[in-house]
Amino acid sequence: MELSWLNWLYTAVAQVITWIHQGYSSFLDPNSGLTWALSIITLTVLMRLLIFPLFLKQMRSSKKMQELGPKVAEIRKRYKNDKQRMNQEVMALYQGQGANPLGGCLPIVAQFPIFISMFTVLNAMAHGEAKFGMTQEFIESARGAHIFGAPLPATFWSSTEQIEAFGANAIQTKIVLAVFVAISSLTTFLTVRQSVGRSMAQMPDNPMAQQQKILMYVSPLFAIFSLNFPLGLILYWVTTNLWTLSQQHWFYSRNPSPVVDAKGNVTTPEPKPSLLSKVRKAPPEPPAPPAEPEPKVLRQQPTRQPRSKRTGSKKS
Repeated sequence: MELSWLNWLYTAVAQVITWIHQGYSSFLDPNSGLTWALSIITLTVLMRLLIFPLFLKQMRSSKKMQELGPKVAEIRKRYKNDKQRMNQEVMALYQGQGANPLGGCLPIVAQFPIFISMFTVLNAMAHGEAKFGMTQEFIESARGAHIFGAPLPATFWSSTEQIEAFGANAIQTKIVLAVFVAISSLTTFLTVRQSVGRSMAQMPDNPMAQQQKILMYVSPLFAIFSLNFPLGLILYWVTTNLWTLSQQHWFYSRNPSPVVDAKGNVTTPEPKPSLLSKVRKAPPEPPAPPAEPEPKVLRQQPTRQPRSKRTGSKKS
């Protein structure tokens, strides 16, 4: 389904993937599956880097809301009989502390048109449609590329005749597609589990905990719908899932969950050492300079006075 108001984005995505493919074609076979796989993966990484600032904003806003959790609980307890006043006080607290409850929606909203654009462009390539500024030669190069023996435009439900028309084996193609869909499902599950696990650790008494657990096990099933997608789009989806999983792990390890003690005080634990810091040896500490010797104190002995000058003495 093409959205006319996104034609400018379709054209932009098609132009970027054309440039990337031309770059790899300078030292790789332009018609090989490796060249096309690298082109799709690189395009995906560039798109995710583009929305990375939104991800940071989302995570920082989420962390801020977690730190405000005890105060929000106190407001809800105080105004439990006045829902309107309670919501006003909670929103006033969020605004005063710079927390945005809708911040978590930003990456999803930003990624949606990108996914639609990727789907539309790769789907046009799979069906041999030279659109959005792509040449017919460029389209035929993509349609003839094989990744692990599977044609780039093939779907799991493509007929044997359609797959063989691309010069590929139907059984091998379906196995490759099933493996990619399984990886997509697994990475979706791990990403949701990572997020739900952190949420439950922060709020053990969260009334939505059971729903979150159900979502954790149901979300991988949505990957089954990707059986209808061409291999090029599934490769994009696997890449973006791996990126999200790594991105979340990096942020969570560097920003531990705030801990609330029995008195309601919020503290943030020290971040865990990164993998790089574990592998990289710490530089040896310079030897401590030798301690300077303490100055020798010379004790001055009093001079003995002559007997004639001593107090109380008489001159003989």
